[in-house]
Amino acid sequence: MLRFMFVGDSMTIGSAGEHTWRYRLWQHLCASYGRPFTCVGPRETLHDQVTDAPTSYAYAEPAFPRAHLAGWGEGWHHMTPLIGGAVREYRADVLLVSLGLIDLGFYTNAEQTADNVRAFVAEARAANPRVRIAVMPVLHNIRVDADPTFAGQVHRFNELLAKTLADLDEPGSPLLLVPPPTDYEFHADTYDGTHPNESGEHRIAAAFAEAMDEGWGLGGPYTAAA
Repeated sequence: MLRFMFVGDSMTIGSAGEHTWRYRLWQHLCASYGRPFTCVGPRETLHDQVTDAPTSYAYAEPAFPRAHLAGWGEGWHHMTPLIGGAVREYRADVLLVSLGLIDLGFYTNAEQTADNVRAFVAEARAANPRVRIAVMPVLHNIRVDADPTFAGQVHRFNELLAKTLADLDEPGSPLLLVPPPTDYEFHADTYDGTHPNESGEHRIAAAFAEAMDEGWGLGGPYTAAA
């Protein structure tokens, strides 16, 4: 059985009442993968915006493998120390990673964040030498639009991310850069300029699905179930 682990920030954990892009990708894989798989990780909850804590189980559709390693306000800076233990304990085969916005906004510059990507990959491989890792760059959001300094850091990090993944790619443990969805537009695909709404969930899931299909032959072209 193939074990996927979602690793991300607030865009990945999602909030109470949402489906999440995790659910959308799971639906797609159910229709396209054709073999047993599941989602693994140490967490299952959504973020409760009322209490500002990851305590909600109020998924719009709760009947799917909800395990993940994602957290509101967490980035590469937070996940790098956790990833080795999580991969080892939950025997993850494929990591689906969307991180960086929090790092660049509060913790590390582009170069330091890229260093954390390298450390993350090393820790994941130490736990599973054959792990596959698909990584999405930081998506354009409302802060990128409003803050030229931050926008420059995002642009620089995304360049460094592509180079880092290319440098570290290995046949036995492939790394995949997930191209940002070309049709993703934060005014239409988020509910607050950053966090995906229904259309945004589908677009992010589709980006991962198409990248895995083209890069690894895993699954097929994205099918957006209702």
